[in-house]
Amino acid sequence: MPNFAANLSMMYTEFAFPERFAAAAGDGFKGVEFLFPYEWPAGEVAEWREAAGVAQALFNAPPGNWDGEERGLAALPGREGEFRDTIATALDYAAALDCPRIHIMAGVRPEDTSDAVLYDTYEKNLAFAAGEAAKSGRNVIIEPINTRDVPGYFLNSQADAHRVVDAVGAPNLRVQMDLYHVQIVEGDVATKIHQYIDKVDHFQIAGVPERNEPDIGEINYPYLFELIDDLAFTGWIGCEYNPKGKTSEGLHWLANYLR
Repeated sequence: MPNFAANLSMMYTEFAFPERFAAAAGDGFKGVEFLFPYEWPAGEVAEWREAAGVAQALFNAPPGNWDGEERGLAALPGREGEFRDTIATALDYAAALDCPRIHIMAGVRPEDTSDAVLYDTYEKNLAFAAGEAAKSGRNVIIEPINTRDVPGYFLNSQADAHRVVDAVGAPNLRVQMDLYHVQIVEGDVATKIHQYIDKVDHFQIAGVPERNEPDIGEINYPYLFELIDDLAFTGWIGCEYNPKGKTSEGLHWLANYLR
């Protein structure tokens, strides 16, 4: 049976952030994820998680200037020092939250920079991050993202992500497969799951194209959940979607899995 984690950056936004952990637990979620915890001290976030009795499945390393449209630093030449600082911060939070994996965003492609330079920077930064994370037994993961939602994002396809993982060669560098992005960028979702499952450490889901509940839109998620189960995936499926109304009212799709 799939393990579902509520994304507290997008779900339960009718509550203040500290209250979302308990709200998710009340609806039956055993795990949570979110984008960035850095607005709050790590110890406070850990207390909210522990009080709710949920596992921390994932969060993102600091992405640079988010309000300035930066979406990660890992592929950006000239930002290596800042990138290393973000990894130290993320690992401190991962220790406090007992979180086994951190998502590292590649960044938006700079103008007038070749793919060769961007890939070289990306792979060296990921090798550093994986090495630091390995010291505490954690994974780092990368995620292809569609350029409709994030114009200019550097990493877009499953094939490119897996080529990077193979090039770096660190056993704790793996891929976050968001099926919403897979469908938008390349489709053929079930085949992609079959092809890449061995190096996938985390899934995410949302309805396509509106990014609402997964029972809305063009993807047959019950079929894909059964496939993921058949392939013996034991990690988390993160529910990274925008509820159409109050979060709890849109969880009809989840009821059978929680039972």
